[in-house]
Amino acid sequence: MGSRQKPKYDLEKIKYATGSPTWERAVDLYERGKVMRVQDNEHSFSATVIGSRPYEVWVSVEKFDVGDCICYLGQKDELCKHLVALAVRVVVGGRPLTEKEKEMVSAPMCSGRRGELEAQALKSVQAAISVAMKYIKAYSGPSRTWFAYQASLSEGCNRLAAIFSELPASPQTAQLVVKTLLRLDDKLCRGGVDDSDGTVGGLMEDTVNMLIEYAKLDASCAIAFRELTGRSTCFEWEEPLVRFIDMSGLPSSSPDRSADAKL
Repeated sequence: MGSRQKPKYDLEKIKYATGSPTWERAVDLYERGKVMRVQDNEHSFSATVIGSRPYEVWVSVEKFDVGDCICYLGQKDELCKHLVALAVRVVVGGRPLTEKEKEMVSAPMCSGRRGELEAQALKSVQAAISVAMKYIKAYSGPSRTWFAYQASLSEGCNRLAAIFSELPASPQTAQLVVKTLLRLDDKLCRGGVDDSDGTVGGLMEDTVNMLIEYAKLDASCAIAFRELTGRSTCFEWEEPLVRFIDMSGLPSSSPDRSADAKL
């Protein structure tokens, strides 16, 4: 494709806003060379994507989820793997995807590594968390925007899951994650976030499990949980962490405040 323009979205936007399994299926189509005859149409890109049969697809330059496909989902105005595969193609220009680019983290997981972040790395993580948190916002729109709102919550949670899963375990990073959980709790309790489908709550519960794994790797990580004692949260997600403190026998010293910068 001799493209005269660049899309306004990037690979991260496509991945985190799509989620699995559509992302995984789209990557499979792209990697098997099924996105063919890509054309630059000034305000959009078009292609033939080979699935169970050839599908004619176009995607906007402005937004990867604006477009059309003649497949069953496309005709229902739902995001399909063919459209996502084309979006991936126009973003990366046909080059192979790395394993990290392809990986979709659906829930935060302990990395299994111990250690602290250096100052610049900590700032980068805090900045990435701030970007992710912007997608988890209050809902006050009409019913017709509900699905777009839910997609925004999912994207924010997918981004946070990926960030958390890359962190080493230490009191510093445990504190960073605990503070993010408290911010999410505030959004749920007082910030107008409508989590009717449990997307944010599910992320928070998975993150609590990750923090317990942190403390199993490095017992001093539990010091960061002390901030949760005596707190009242939306759905008592903090209880497993508070119980861990009670069982740990750690001294009552406060955690290092190095991660206490505004996220």
